[in-house]
Amino acid sequence: MRNLRLFTAVLAISAGLLSGCSGSPNSGPSASGSAPATPSPDTETSAAAPAPTTSRPSNGPGQGNAELAITVVPSEGAPELDYTLVCTSGDPAAESSHPDPAAACAALKANPAIAAPAAPESTRPCTQQYGGPQKAAVTGVVDGVAVESSFARTNGCEISAWDAAKDVLGAAGGAS
Repeated sequence: MRNLRLFTAVLAISAGLLSGCSGSPNSGPSASGSAPATPSPDTETSAAAPAPTTSRPSNGPGQGNAELAITVVPSEGAPELDYTLVCTSGDPAAESSHPDPAAACAALKANPAIAAPAAPESTRPCTQQYGGPQKAAVTGVVDGVAVESSFARTNGCEISAWDAAKDVLGAAGGAS
């Protein structure tokens, strides 16, 4: 019985603390006719963030601005090759650790979409040929558009995307 009273007391205190933390969104000075208080910057809202304008960079010439993290796995069990590529107006920045940053930045300026190839349409036939065990991942931003792409060489469509992005993937991305 004593434990039950203690438990009830803890619940009552917790309920009181929680009710003090949750105010209604319409509480405040607006009831008296003055403007409502401005919420603090760390107040959570239920409004969704605006959707990005596009899901992938544009085809054709771009601005040549990029900040990418590139990971290439040359073969199963082989150590990953990790590169950083930073481009400004098509020119590589000093912090790039890419094996050929000038070629990668030039390729991205010529066609930013190579960093985020579109998934093949379900009606588009892809040759069922094996191009090798290589895999790669590219994440970051190209011309202000977020990029998160995976590359492989397991069929004709993926081999084509890999070959288009080979300068970005670095040293042919481990593929010969």
